[in-house]
Amino acid sequence: MSLININNISFSYSKQPILLDLTVSIEPTAFWAVVGPNGAGKSTLIQLIAGLLKPDSGTIRLGKKALSEYHHKELARQVAMVRQEYVPSFGFTVFETVMMSRISRQDFVLFENQNDLVIVKESLEMTEISHLAGRTLAQLSGGERQRVFIARALAQDTPILLLDEPTNHLDLKHQVRIFDLLKQLQMERKKTILAVTHDVNLAIRYCDYILLLGKNQRYQTGKTSQLITEKAIKDYFEVSCTAFDDGGKRYFLPKS
Repeated sequence: MSLININNISFSYSKQPILLDLTVSIEPTAFWAVVGPNGAGKSTLIQLIAGLLKPDSGTIRLGKKALSEYHHKELARQVAMVRQEYVPSFGFTVFETVMMSRISRQDFVLFENQNDLVIVKESLEMTEISHLAGRTLAQLSGGERQRVFIARALAQDTPILLLDEPTNHLDLKHQVRIFDLLKQLQMERKKTILAVTHDVNLAIRYCDYILLLGKNQRYQTGKTSQLITEKAIKDYFEVSCTAFDDGGKRYFLPKS
């Protein structure tokens, strides 16, 4: 049975179509990449699945229930989301920001318990930001803040992780480490993960399946290793690539 079932959804901004009759079925514990050019609707789709936007038509189901049937707190126990990085306007520390994700786990309790503290500490360690716990978000670099938001999503402890460009502002080392961590969470903790990325090579290396979103509301889904080809990259990104093989996988470099 699908964990996330997206059935014929359409969405527009001010009557400008973004997504049209999109249907995707996400199995439990799968790692999906959402890839496509700017303006194709990648971030919009993630926000629809998170319940932050409502489709113009069609349905989204999580498990046996329609997304619209979930209470806010109940949904927060199922789905955690990492948005694209932003500059915070409040003086919260890293520790406080990550601890806020535990609110959905607290029933009629205003203060964290020992289990919350253990989970937050572990999330800080997994994203390699324990040493930043006492700093405010405004004192961090863009890459450091991005790891804070990923830690917050991990501490929320949900079966589904939605990430909108999780490696935005990260250097090469931390891009690889974040995707290594996501793959570890998928394999060891059975997380279901959807990650928006512009890097098709990261998608090839880590993601089992891919949703290619293109202009004019077209799309394709399939196994990443089969769907990403020179032709697909040319069709969706309007750029020619050179392919090379490494470790049994085929990667791509754009031609000048």
